[in-house]
Amino acid sequence: MKKFVILLIMLISVLFTAGCSENSKNATNSITQVDNNVVAITQLEQINKSLEKTPVFVKIGARWCPECRSLKPVLDELAVEYQGKATIGAVDVDKSPEIGRYFGVEIIPYSFVVTGIENGKYIYMQKDGNVSTDISQARFVGRNETDEEMFKKVLNNSLLQQKKKSSNETKQ
Repeated sequence: MKKFVILLIMLISVLFTAGCSENSKNATNSITQVDNNVVAITQLEQINKSLEKTPVFVKIGARWCPECRSLKPVLDELAVEYQGKATIGAVDVDKSPEIGRYFGVEIIPYSFVVTGIENGKYIYMQKDGNVSTDISQARFVGRNETDEEMFKKVLNNSLLQQKKKSSNETKQ
């Protein structure tokens, strides 16, 4: 009976270990992707690189924050809807506190859309369609029932601005 129990424990251990190694392998391969093309942002350089192609939506939060977790389905949907047009990214402020400090995050979730860089400063899309280098004019703090609609509005405004900018550059 003892041998059977030991054998069973070993078998269970092997099964759990096999699963863990597969999961850790997937985790290693998807360091930049969270789910459904949501980028896990750990460095400002990732934002800068993405800005070369698309505007970047950034959500800063933490795993322990219920409001932050409630935004996960919204980000997943945005990532699918805006795939190839905008980068949707998430920052875990516990894993990357320097990013939180850089953007002056005091309350999470904290979200914004970066449309470009000018003179070394990020340009943020405001809710009204204007742009600013002042993040306080463009951030979403906390969680609201209308976040998804507002995020889409700001992303659409940033895409319109990008088209206008590209059109103006082409004419010159």
